[in-house]
Amino acid sequence: MALTTRATRALGAVAAVTLAGATLAACGTEHMMRSAGAAASAPSARATAPATPSTPSAPSAPSAPSAPSAPSAPSSAPAATPSTGHGTPSRTPAAGTGHHGSAHHGPTAPGTGRPQAPGHSTDAPRGTAAHGTAVQAPDRGTAVTARSIQHGVEAPGRSVALTFDDGPDPEWTPKVLAVLARHHAKATFCEIGPNARAHPDLVRRIAAAGHRLCDHSVHHDEAQSGKSEEYNRHEILDARNEISRAAGSGDAPLWYYRAPGGDFSPAIRAIAADHGLRPLGWTVDSDDWRRPGADAILATVNRELKPGAIVLMHDGGGDRSQTVQALETLLDRLDAAGYTYTFPQR
Repeated sequence: MALTTRATRALGAVAAVTLAGATLAACGTEHMMRSAGAAASAPSARATAPATPSTPSAPSAPSAPSAPSAPSAPSSAPAATPSTGHGTPSRTPAAGTGHHGSAHHGPTAPGTGRPQAPGHSTDAPRGTAAHGTAVQAPDRGTAVTARSIQHGVEAPGRSVALTFDDGPDPEWTPKVLAVLARHHAKATFCEIGPNARAHPDLVRRIAAAGHRLCDHSVHHDEAQSGKSEEYNRHEILDARNEISRAAGSGDAPLWYYRAPGGDFSPAIRAIAADHGLRPLGWTVDSDDWRRPGADAILATVNRELKPGAIVLMHDGGGDRSQTVQALETLLDRLDAAGYTYTFPQR
């Protein structure tokens, strides 16, 4: 009987302990559930700091529509040949840089001759030109020549400014002039001083036909910007005097200065502008100096050409037969597309 009573008491104690444990477990579960519910209903602690407003960039000028291209005609241009009579490029080719070993297509870096955008200009237009008609020269007696590099043209709308470097050349300049005359097109000729001195008849012929003259230095030094001020004054001013004397005009008929390879510096631009010569850039580099073939020259121009373009080609510095061939076809296409011919702004 005593044994049975002890066993019963032991079983009761075990049951009491078990019941207490169950109750404690249930309380813990309820606490966890309440904690989870509170966490779910609490607002997110993720901070959203107000964004700092960014400075709005200046609106881009709308680009003019590209000229429609006439179907390319098969060209009988001779195969490309090694360049002769032209200097070795002084810089590594890079997008948006000058010719003579560079692909000049992008915005202008400060102090360089590299283009900003087709048709861009810091000056207001000084006039317009009808098809094949030269714009009347502005009064240079009172105007102050800007030092910035010019990439804009005088005539608005569907116009293009043709420019030719490194002449005059006794073989190729007359052929370029003949093509321009057939199309009633005007152009700007950027001349090397000694070449002008050697061929004054060509300089006078260019001026008499209503084209403009541009100073293109004495030695065509594409590293000119790294030289002294005295050297740069010699390159710019001596060439200007040689071209002016060759033209036979008391008032130097020069409008611009184009640094060889577009190698401008602030000092070079200042010397030119302070002597009435507007620093001149370009927006379309035909790459004709490489002599890649007439078809390749045309394809390059056609890819980059827009209304208001300044096109860079060459009438000197070597064999320009491909340039003459490409120019004839280019002007046929420009005529068909309704382009007019104008000059760079001054």
